[in-house]
Amino acid sequence: MPLVINGQTIGDDVIDQEFSAIKAHYESLASISCCERDGEFRGYARDNITFRALLTQEAQRTISEPAAEEVTQAFDKLKEEHGGGDQFYANSGLTPEQDELIRPDLSLNLQVETLRAETCKALPAPTETECRQFYDSSLDQFSDEDEVCASHIFKSVREAEKREEIFKALCVVRQRLVDGADFNELAREHSDKPAEEIDLGYFKRGELMDEFEIVAFSMKTGEVSPVFCTPHGFHLAKVTARKVGKPKPFEDV
Repeated sequence: MPLVINGQTIGDDVIDQEFSAIKAHYESLASISCCERDGEFRGYARDNITFRALLTQEAQRTISEPAAEEVTQAFDKLKEEHGGGDQFYANSGLTPEQDELIRPDLSLNLQVETLRAETCKALPAPTETECRQFYDSSLDQFSDEDEVCASHIFKSVREAEKREEIFKALCVVRQRLVDGADFNELAREHSDKPAEEIDLGYFKRGELMDEFEIVAFSMKTGEVSPVFCTPHGFHLAKVTARKVGKPKPFEDV
């Protein structure tokens, strides 16, 4: 259902894009699976879009349009951030002939940033006590990331007709591990990876494949995973240790 904000209609396609971005973010943190929080994320999407629309409308109402020179400077800066004009057009899929399609958005962005700056300028700087109170109440924002240490058994699936055979063989290996067999010994026997690549060491979210991280970060220390698949093949993983992220000292944030 479209949103109507002060007469401005925002279509379902925009809401769907915002929803997909929010869901992808939480999936990257391994905090959800499938569709369990879709309703919540759609609510976040509508709230985000509503806030941006109200902010934009207020900027258009209260802030004068920037001069053409300011828009040109903002455009030049945008190209520079993309590695130059050629790279910008390659990344965006646009051409120099379409510059006039971009300039109105840049002009509006400048109005919004001016509104933000003017609004924040009137706010007093927080005291150290207030900063410490915020730090103490928001430690999760100032903590190092959790880390997991894991070992794995990997089987490549080069031939589709052998896929089920390999899967069943790994299921047998997993049962032996659950029954107490030594992981490293079975890994050396069954993994397609060399022995030195069995132990993956410690890793944070974002350092390995999403499919592997989602499984690893959902496991307890000492737990053996089910057989699972990534684009490279089948895996069995065992979490051997974990490091819980610790808050950074107040003086360092």
